[in-house]
Amino acid sequence: MKEEIDWEKELLESGKFNNKFSKNVLENGAKNYMQEIYMGYIFNRWRKIRD
Repeated sequence: MKEEIDWEKELLESGKFNNKFSKNVLENGAKNYMQEIYMGYIFNRWRKIRD
């Protein structure tokens, strides 16, 4: 069984994305289309870092 990983929390704790905008999007979620695109970008970078 695959364990559930909270990637947003892991990124916030790591400090890899510690600018104000990234932190806001990770903590509060995406509020519009462009923020959704940015969340996808952050997620893909996290996956590359994780591997």
